[in-house]
Order: sequence, then structure tokens, then C-alpha cells
Amino acid sequence: MENVQYTPAHFKSDQPVRWCPGCGDHAILNSLHKTMAQLGVPPHMTAVISGIGCSSRLPYYMNTYGFHTIHGRAAAIATGFKLANPDMTVWQISGDGDGLAIGGNHFIHAVRRNIDINMLLFNNKIYGLTKGQYSPTSDRGFVSKSSPYGTTEDPFIPAELVFGARGNFFARSIDVELQITQESLLAAARHHGTSVVEILQNCVIYNNGIHNRITDREYRADRTIHLRHGEKMLFGKEMNRGLVQDGFLLKAVEIGKEGYTMADVLVHDAHTPTNFLHQQLAMMDGTDLPLAIGVIRDVDSLTYNDEVMRQIREVRAAKGFGSLRDLIMAGETWEVK
Repeated sequence: MENVQYTPAHFKSDQPVRWCPGCGDHAILNSLHKTMAQLGVPPHMTAVISGIGCSSRLPYYMNTYGFHTIHGRAAAIATGFKLANPDMTVWQISGDGDGLAIGGNHFIHAVRRNIDINMLLFNNKIYGLTKGQYSPTSDRGFVSKSSPYGTTEDPFIPAELVFGARGNFFARSIDVELQITQESLLAAARHHGTSVVEILQNCVIYNNGIHNRITDREYRADRTIHLRHGEKMLFGKEMNRGLVQDGFLLKAVEIGKEGYTMADVLVHDAHTPTNFLHQQLAMMDGTDLPLAIGVIRDVDSLTYNDEVMRQIREVRAAKGFGSLRDLIMAGETWEVK
């Protein structure tokens, strides 16, 4: 069979993109097309499954198999699809509302089961499709159409849910960081098991500028840190700041001051099974410590779909079932006359 050199155009559908001009979803879609071309999996071996929301329109813009499902159920349907089609590469697209509110239960259990799917969580901290209600990731005190006097609850932090569900892959990017988004998506696709990539995305209509504190070019370098496995955890406009161990916690320091040298700066290990440091890195928010972007955790583990297939093979071999009829007729049977 002849090898095909895929380009982003192979993965673009002929449908006009109907997101608002300036929406961060455009950049994410662009990054996904480029990632799929780089990955080299044919369009006919790829499926994109979504729930409901602005982000969930994405399957229409893919020249792959696609399924625009129902609110909050994308993870459940993606799980079933992967089990029925184990050779397919499956991407699940959800927003912070679709994925973490009505779909929160499916989200954590897909992560817990470690089904081999790639979950993209678009986080704009608002319900955009339904015109501006607060979402599970909106900050305490956030004023919206459904919280006119400010929310009185704390938000979910997606990374915290992933680690609480014993997740093995978590990455984060920002819609304006196209290269880091592609890097994260490529690593997610190559990971065997559930991968979760949170992408901080701007809603220009109902929550414009919600991520400006970290995305503005003036101070992005000082408030974010791009993590790469095997490399020193350095950040800042001059790359002269780093993360060091401070007891059981992390501390941001300037190299050459207060006695700190490059030797003190931690090296990122995304593959260590222990998630203690990964959780600390993922919980940094750009205030006292820089927001971590890139691949934070990437650890191999048994996957749900592989274990189900293994179990089926073992039961077939032990019981001698060659077909569904064999299974049905194996037990006590009787004839009705």
C-alpha cells in the first residue's frame, strides 16, 4: 500500500466554519488539523466525537468520521465507539460546561477506566452557546446572566479532576499558543490510554479576555512555564527564572539570586508514575507560580479497551464460545411447544 503524505487539507471538511470571528476555537481547529497531518493516521481511521456547545460543532469541520452527540454524553459514546472499533483513533471534543457539568460523571469515569481516547477540553469559563451563563470552571464571584450578583461557589479545576480520577495523561495549552497546542495534541494521540488536554480558550462575545492575565504578550513569559520532559523548568522573558523544591512544595526563584543556581532548578519528568509533583505543577495558576502549559503527565498504564479484549479472548478460549449462539445455548435451555 502506497504511503500518503498527509497535509492539514486532508482533514478539513467543506463546511463553512460558523464560530464567531475571533473565537479561540478557530485556532484550536487549525492546530488539530495540523496535528492530524503530522500524526499520519488516515482520515478514514479517525473519529471526532462531541457533545453539545460551541466547541462541539468541531466534527462538522473535520474530513473524518464524526458524531455530534447529546449534551454531556460525548465521553460515554466515545468509549463505546472505541470498544467497537479498537483500531480507530478517537478524539472527543467538549467544553467546560458539556464536559464538567452534565458530563462530569462520564468525564471522570472515562479517565478512571483509561479508555484509549483523546479528550480535548475547551475551557472558556462560560456557557457560550446558551448565551453567557456561568460554568463549572467560572471563578467565585463571577458575574454572568445566571449569576447577576456573582457566583457563590468555587470552580472545578480540570487538572484536579483528572488526578483525582487517577489519570495518566494531562496537558494544558492556550488557544493563542498554536505550537504548544500541536505539541500537546500530538503527545496525547501517541499516549496509550485516556489523554486529557485542557485548552484555555477565549469567548469573544460572552467572556472576552477571561484569560488575559496569563495570555497577554506583555507578561505571558513571566506567568506561564512551558514544560518539556527531561528539560529544566525555566521561564521568564530572559529564561532566568526557574522552579525549585521548597520542602514539599514548589518555589519560583531567579537564577543567581538568594544563592540559587541552575543546578537547583528541577528537571521535568512527565513519565514518573508518582503524580505528587505533577499535581503541584498542574495546580499552579499564574499568580505566585507560573501556569504550567505543555505535557504535565504522560504515564503508561493498562487500558480499559485492551483489558476488555483480553478478557473476551480468555473467556472464549476457556468456554469454547465461537459465536453469540454458542454463548446463549451454553446454559440451561428448554423448548416451548
